[in-house]
Parts: sequence; C-alpha cells; structure tokens
Amino acid sequence: MNNKNVFLIGLMGSGKSFWAKKLSIILNIPVFDLDSEIEKTEGKTVAKIFADEGENYFRKKENEVLKTFAGNNNFLLATGGGAPCFFDNMKWMNANGTTIWIDEIIITIVSRLIKGKSHRPLIANVPDDKLEDFFLQMRNKRLPFYSKAKFQLTGDDINIASFLEIISPHE
Repeated sequence: MNNKNVFLIGLMGSGKSFWAKKLSIILNIPVFDLDSEIEKTEGKTVAKIFADEGENYFRKKENEVLKTFAGNNNFLLATGGGAPCFFDNMKWMNANGTTIWIDEIIITIVSRLIKGKSHRPLIANVPDDKLEDFFLQMRNKRLPFYSKAKFQLTGDDINIASFLEIISPHE
C-alpha cells in the first residue's frame, strides 16, 4: 500500500471524527483526532485550554501537534475546524497528504451540535436561534482556507464510496 496520509477538514460538526473512524476501520490505518492529541499533550480539554490560556495559545499548540505528524505514513487525521486557518497548517497538510474538506450542510451541523454546544468554546455562548447564522458566517470566513483542500465533499457526496474513491482510487 502506498502512503495514505489523509487530513479531514471542515466546520465543527461536519463529521470529521465520525468519517475518520469509519475509514480507519475500512482502510486498516490508524486514526487520530487533532483536538484529542492536543488534550493529551496539554492534560486538559480544548474548552479548558481556551478558558485558561486563550485561543492564540491553543492555535500555537494546534500547529505544534499537527507538525508532529511529519514523517508518519498511512494515517487519518480529523482536524479541528479552525486548524486549516492558522499559520501554514493548510499548506503543510497539502504538502504532507491528501486533504478532504467535508462541506456539510449548515442546518445538519446545527442539528448535530445544538444539544452539546456547552462543550464547544466557540459556540457555547451563541443563542440557539443564532447558530445557523453563526455557522454561515464562520464558513464564509474559513472558505479561503477550506477551499485549498485537494478534495471537497458536499451533501449527498459525503459517503464512504466518495471517500474511498479519493483515498484508494485504484485498489
């Protein structure tokens, strides 16, 4: 098997961790979640890091932990939603693997996140009826970064067959 480093990007709630786990089983390669890796190195949750140290500190750690994947081969990494938008993260991911933007429908994201939003520092204080607008604005703001992904899956194309066509087109 040739090297398959796959970076899944997209808004929070787009399904990056979900699809990474599913694909990991099918492809028999390890899966990592960038936020979980940061939590391991810091010894606290992302929400706590944001609260204690602020977003700038978190983004620096995120960049450092992302770069620890340099030299690794055959893995899936679900990034945090903001990861592609800071430092040279998007450029680095494109240079070190296949980037797939999971461009999920906003209303789907809202329905997935509304119940557990208190655990998400960026949306914890956003009123429920403002979440859709919040995500539309966030998507627009992050579009210049997300659109640099090598592949984009939207709506009905977000399925196992589409991921496998990108990751293992001739196997």
